[in-house]
Amino acid sequence: MNDIGPQLTVGVEEEYLLVDKDTRALVVDPPDGLMQDCEQRLGMQVSTELLQSQVEIGTKVCSNVREVRDELIRLRGNIKEVANSYGLEPIAASTHPFSSWHEQKATPKERYDRLTVEMQGTARRLLICGMHVHVGIDDDELRIDLMNQMSYFLPHLLALSCSSPFWEGRDTGLKSYRLTVFDALPRTGLPERFASYAEYERHVRVLMDAGLIEDTTRIWWDLRPSAKFPTLETRIMDVCTRLDDSVSLAALLVCIFRMLYRLRTHNQRWRIYTPMLIKENRWRAMRYSFDEGLIDLAKGKVVPFEDLLNEMLSLVAEDAEALGCTEEINDLQHILQRGTSAHRQLRKYELERAGGASDEDALKGVVDKLIKDTAEGL
Repeated sequence: MNDIGPQLTVGVEEEYLLVDKDTRALVVDPPDGLMQDCEQRLGMQVSTELLQSQVEIGTKVCSNVREVRDELIRLRGNIKEVANSYGLEPIAASTHPFSSWHEQKATPKERYDRLTVEMQGTARRLLICGMHVHVGIDDDELRIDLMNQMSYFLPHLLALSCSSPFWEGRDTGLKSYRLTVFDALPRTGLPERFASYAEYERHVRVLMDAGLIEDTTRIWWDLRPSAKFPTLETRIMDVCTRLDDSVSLAALLVCIFRMLYRLRTHNQRWRIYTPMLIKENRWRAMRYSFDEGLIDLAKGKVVPFEDLLNEMLSLVAEDAEALGCTEEINDLQHILQRGTSAHRQLRKYELERAGGASDEDALKGVVDKLIKDTAEGL
């Protein structure tokens, strides 16, 4: 997959919501055999999440983007088949259009119980789903170096993935409401900046020695060194409803990492900007997705997102060719044309209301759209 530097393997985790086919609401009490049937098919590649209405899948370690696509097709397809056998449907969306977190039940697991006791209402509100992409980088120091540089691109990835415009039946006015929920937890948001892996470990050790965290799985930054694998785990993205969008964003991510490493081989690096400026772009991506542009920090002004995307595609064209994913990253242009999942959900809602549907029925129509789009490409 790669002819310079680290291997850059890829793994993707996606979280889905389970809805009742008839009511379109989240299932509060999933059937007893549901997870057992999923595990029988997928083994350790499927797991429960904090709330019983959620399920998480994880691909195997993939050596190229084509393998990522094949894995997501297989995993999404199996979850859909099992869910359908129980009268349910999975939707890949970071929030449900109308179901309330108040109605949900936590999964009975010790680690979830501890989280809820510690975080209280902030944990009980976590009726949100995301997509996490792991990129394999064996060298500890290189992981920290690339993490510092990669922070710049995190808002761009979020802008292309937004899928959470609704919360408890209301249009929030944000394209990614999910992050407003998640940011209530500690140790979230942009990653801290470190001069070395040893400095990162020292800071983590302070929290562990103080008894505040058990390990680094309790650090929930938008981008973090994985606690379990020799990877950098990018966590800022909403889960993409369309499988093709998931694959394209995973492709862009690994291409950016390769580009940054390629610069390093020429004794160059991406400019480091202050968190204040990157946070501003993060907020703009949450609020608008790509509609109102982001700040081009080199120019010091807001520019159309299309310009920024074209610049990114140009920067990584060489890397995409080397990694065999030129088609996938070029497909990102289609997201600008048809909109993110958030755009499509809002359009569906407005279309239903314009056709005379009640607010309740219009939101159910949004769920129907999510069911259809989640299954596209399987």
